[in-house]
Amino acid sequence: MLTLETSNLSAVQLQDYLQYAIAPRPICFASTIDAEGNINLSPFSFFNMFSTKPPICIFSPARRVRDNTTKHTLENVLEVKECVINIVNYNMVQQMSLASTEYAKGVNEFEKVGFTMLPSAIVKPPRVAEAPVQFECIVNEVISLGDNHGAGNLILAEVKLIHINEDILDSNGKIDQQKIDLVARLGGDWYCRVTNDNLFKVAKPLAKLGIGVDSLPKSVRLSKVLTGNDLGMLGNVEHLPHEEEIDLISFHPEVKEVLDATIGDATNRERELHELAKKFLEQGEVALALKVVLL
Repeated sequence: MLTLETSNLSAVQLQDYLQYAIAPRPICFASTIDAEGNINLSPFSFFNMFSTKPPICIFSPARRVRDNTTKHTLENVLEVKECVINIVNYNMVQQMSLASTEYAKGVNEFEKVGFTMLPSAIVKPPRVAEAPVQFECIVNEVISLGDNHGAGNLILAEVKLIHINEDILDSNGKIDQQKIDLVARLGGDWYCRVTNDNLFKVAKPLAKLGIGVDSLPKSVRLSKVLTGNDLGMLGNVEHLPHEEEIDLISFHPEVKEVLDATIGDATNRERELHELAKKFLEQGEVALALKVVLL
């Protein structure tokens, strides 16, 4: 394994390693305004939500690695402590990227990249009409992380109003993760798109107390077939099945087929049972898979 001491790396090297490894990152497409009324629109991938009540988002217009200069967004929020965080989806990603161009102060990126300015209700900066979700925010605090090349400036933005395009809502009025078509930032020129093909669910352990992987037999924990993800699913059940339940699973047609085919062959039996359990896990049949590996 390559081990690097950060103090020995240049700002450019650090940026490269960090941005490729810490990804994907959501994109804050921030619109701001200065004291003279000049509007700025710029994307930042150093961004996320950090509190629900109060609703706080943080994004960071870092000092430029190239020449240590600051960005108009930072200068604007120090003058007018308001912003709009516009969420970026696939339909607007190319225009969003163009908005990151270092235009001169006073140039309106809305006009340069062809986005529609939508008046905000309670803050001065306009919203991006094309954005599926827009957060009107008050800037509570700006925290400088240093004066070096690449140093961040944390903008703590409290969300006051949320605007949502109704086209991305489901029948219950909630945001449909498949409809919003989000994009996220990776390293270099790379982005990723959240499509139906790469969406998946993981059962939250908060609603129940999982038994844990350590409660599984050693033969299961050290399986050459089951992956760490497989073990995580098995360890997330609330309790081990009773012996009677385990015995009954031997009558399951697929299980019985394995048992009959591996009489007297303990090694292959275990492997084939684990392969069958893996198949059940892929189908979401966690309880069934657990009984199979416990046979």
